[in-house]
Amino acid sequence: METMMDHSIQPLDTEDPQALETAYEIFAVLRPHLSKTQFMDQVRAQTAEGYRIVVIEQDAEIVAAAGYRVATFLAWGRVLYIDDLIAHPQRKRSGFGGALLDWLLDEGKRLGCTAAHLDTGYQRHDAHRLYLNKGFVLSSHHMSADLSSRD
Repeated sequence: METMMDHSIQPLDTEDPQALETAYEIFAVLRPHLSKTQFMDQVRAQTAEGYRIVVIEQDAEIVAAAGYRVATFLAWGRVLYIDDLIAHPQRKRSGFGGALLDWLLDEGKRLGCTAAHLDTGYQRHDAHRLYLNKGFVLSSHHMSADLSSRD
């Protein structure tokens, strides 16, 4: 656990239903389309695939969180992939997102990754500034296709 002035970065026990319920509030900021039950089911499924969550707590409240996994790709090799990075909207510009991102980059290096990757919504300008300031570069376009509407 990394301790800073008045908050710490710590792993979230994704096997603990109470911990997941507590984390749902912060994740709902970034993933409002998921109900609490859907979130908990999805995290359990992703955890089986190597997904992990770290959080920053301050005054017994989760104020920021990140979900990530390590994966190996032909295109990039072994990378730390950041699925989710969220800071409480009323705590933005408090340094929590940057602290989590620094932790994630250090964790990727510790785990033998050669790079860190993430996808980000085109409208998330504050997040883009943070990523660029931390050394990320805009290196590709992410494309997707909705398969639920395919006949």
